[in-house]
Amino acid sequence: MNTTIVLIFAAFWIATGVVTGLWMIRRGHDPLWMLVALAFGPLFVPIALERVERSPRLATAGPWGESTSQSSRSDGPRVLVGLDGSPQSEQVLATTLWLFGHGFGMLVLAEVVHYDATMDASGREVDAAKQRLAGAAAAAGELGVVAQFEVLAGPAGEALRRFAEDQEMDVLVVGRRGGGLSTRLLGSVSSDLVHHSPVPVLVVEPARSPATTDSPSPTNPS
Repeated sequence: MNTTIVLIFAAFWIATGVVTGLWMIRRGHDPLWMLVALAFGPLFVPIALERVERSPRLATAGPWGESTSQSSRSDGPRVLVGLDGSPQSEQVLATTLWLFGHGFGMLVLAEVVHYDATMDASGREVDAAKQRLAGAAAAAGELGVVAQFEVLAGPAGEALRRFAEDQEMDVLVVGRRGGGLSTRLLGSVSSDLVHHSPVPVLVVEPARSPATTDSPSPTNPS
């Protein structure tokens, strides 16, 4: 009897920690919070409720500052591209450049980090994201396309769609990842955007294989 009670209590403790930890991660916080959630179980619930941030925000702007303001409209579509530093991101950017050529009214590249990365005194994750975006912007620049970039903080899907809406972007471009365990537990960013974004979303499917991929080359955006 005592053993049964202990097992039930342990299962409740772990389940509460898992659910609360997943909720924090889905709300844009560091996955390492799962370890704390598992250790504290039900005791972690008030901690999570206190720490979770409610709205995505800008972590750091690119070299143009906040030049993606609504007042800076020009001819051509304003396009926001969500990147994450993965090989799929390179395909997403290449496809965007191929589709729009030099016809951008504005091209903004964005990467989303978790909230806790912005509180790290070293700024490693934010700086790494900024460097990746700077590299992607430089690659677009080599093709004659000026790209701005922003690092956002929060849940990836919500951060991208809110930024796209606030900045009056015309199109939001993202890639689709494979349906792994993390996608099933945390949700797909592309699916979230397709279902909830007020801005039209273009989803770039992953390459089938190096031998059969028909994805466009980024060498000629015209």
